[in-house]
Amino acid sequence: MALEINTTTDKDVTTVAATGEVDVSCAAELRDAIHAALDEAKAVTIDLAEVPYIDSTGIGVLVGASHRAAEEGVALRVVNPQRNVRRVFDMLGVTDELGIDA
Repeated sequence: MALEINTTTDKDVTTVAATGEVDVSCAAELRDAIHAALDEAKAVTIDLAEVPYIDSTGIGVLVGASHRAAEEGVALRVVNPQRNVRRVFDMLGVTDELGIDA
């Protein structure tokens, strides 16, 4: 399944919405979209509602984006992870770092 990324901005918040699986073959595309959002926005939301699977490369992209956002003073949150994706975040201990609500 190919990854599709839709970026929208509403006021000062840019949302990067991904659709499809995030794995080693497409993680760079997600990284580029998130970095572009971080360059322009005061707050970035990454919506994973339509992501049924994410591998370690994709998780690395999200964690790296979180670190960059913190360094640059940009608020970053990951929202709407599907249950199995959320479970992986919880097992790896990155849920809080990614700003995922309980």
